[in-house]
Formats: sequence, structure tokens, C-alpha cells
Amino acid sequence: MFNASKVDVWVATVSDQPGALREKLEGLAKAGADLDFLLARRTPEKPGEGIVFVAQLSGDAQIRAAKQLGFQQSSELHCVRVTGSDEPGSGYLVTRAIAAQGLNLRGVSASAVERQFVMYLAFDTAADADRAVRTLQRPI
Repeated sequence: MFNASKVDVWVATVSDQPGALREKLEGLAKAGADLDFLLARRTPEKPGEGIVFVAQLSGDAQIRAAKQLGFQQSSELHCVRVTGSDEPGSGYLVTRAIAAQGLNLRGVSASAVERQFVMYLAFDTAADADRAVRTLQRPI
């Protein structure tokens, strides 16, 4: 069994130049955000721009700061945060359980630190994310 829960992901565009990401993160930090997830990359389809994804934001001050910095809560990404003990094959077990339910993954980001892993699974619909949470909270 894994610990799984739905999370809101916030998204913003960022200029593809030195310091642009730092500016976004500084604004969130000053509002008290303790980010659990950060992914930033260039957008090849839009030269000169990048995109940044963050989770989790909580409270009025963090939400207000995020909006002022150009972040929007993604209505297209339905994400599930999965954590557990980092054992060989953990990623396989998670994806096997998801596939067995006929759920298609839109994207995955994962890492391990010491003996714990965290995965962010993105789905196309809120219903699929809900099914994934229920699936991953059961013994696998």
C-alpha cells in the first residue's frame, strides 16, 4: 500500500533568461510556500519562454502571491501524489496498479531521497485521478 492523495498543481510561464525562475520562487517563498514539487523547463514550441509547475500551495497569502506572479491552478492537470518506501520495483508496482485499472497516465515525475520515494502522476480527468487514489490506497 502507498500513500496517495490528489494535489493541485499551479502553472506559470517564465521567461527563458537568467533569474526568471528565481523571481517566481522568491515570491512564493516570501508568501511562506513550502513547495513539495517543482518542475521547470523550456518550451521549444515558444522560443524565449519556459513553463514552471509547483505544488502545494495553501492559504490565502500563498494563493494571492501565486496569482500575482502569474500562476494559475491547472484545470487540465489532475495530479496524484504517491509516497512510499523506496524499494526496488516501487515505480513498477505503482504503474502496474494504474494500468490494471485501465488508467492512462498523462505524465509522471518521480524521485527518491534516502529510503522514501515520491511520484507525481498526471491524469486527463479528475475521475481518473480519483480512481488512481482509491487504487493506490489499497494493498497492491
